Amino acid sequence: MIRLTAIVSGKVQEVGYRARVVDIANAFGLKGMIENLKDGRVKIIAEGEDEKLKWFEFAIDIKNTLISVSAIIKTYSPATGDFENFGKLVTKGETDSRLDTAAVYLKEIVVSVNKMNDNLGGKMDTMIAKQDQMLDKQDTTIGEIRALRTDLKGYMDMRFKRIEADLSELKDMKVALKEKGLI
Repeated sequence: MIRLTAIVSGKVQEVGYRARVVDIANAFGLKGMIENLKDGRVKIIAEGEDEKLKWFEFAIDIKNTLISVSAIIKTYSPATGDFENFGKLVTKGETDSRLDTAAVYLKEIVVSVNKMNDNLGGKMDTMIAKQDQMLDKQDTTIGEIRALRTDLKGYMDMRFKRIEADLSELKDMKVALKEKGLI
């Protein structure tokens, strides 16, 4: 068992870095603590097996939308066994101020989402009106197609009657020609 003491620089305070490190340390089964330093850095003390601490070192070098670790100064020493688990040290009043800050951010998010919903509502109304116009045009087109089908059917029926009449006439002519012996 060894102890890693790490001083982490970068955008690591008030961005959820300590909570992430606590989760990572607990996943590796490490014991220790993490705390904010007054100069904007974070101090981590972690104790555990050498192999797990190496993976832990890699995992705490976080860079994402909120957190951006720029440097980690590491020192090693023998483990003391002073810790029962891995936890986050919080200064007096820190949680209250964080909750106030979170409430402000949450309010801004709610206002932004409401504005988006209002904007989307107007766009949806426009889209529904356009769909109604398209349905009206579709109904008109269907009516025109039905009228064309009726006209075409009437025309075809008339043509078929004329053809039948012509065939009947030809049949009569054929019978008459046969009777006279011409065919």
